[in-house]
Amino acid sequence: MGHWVKMWKALSSREMNQTSDCKGPIWQADYFDRYLRNDESYSEKWAYVELNPVRARLVEDASHWPHKGRIHELRM
Repeated sequence: MGHWVKMWKALSSREMNQTSDCKGPIWQADYFDRYLRNDESYSEKWAYVELNPVRARLVEDASHWPHKGRIHELRM
């Protein structure tokens, strides 16, 4: 998984640097794999990620963040 993430970061960074005003480093150098073991864990992690723009003071409410994704049902 680590090799795949490294390759994906390199390719996506190159694409973003070529096609947008965003220049320079985009991703953190580190990579830490998190395993989601059940629905509760998945919901917990999603809630954490969803609040990142609020913690960064980019918006006051997570629902106002225009770049948020969608949660998908975790099938075990």
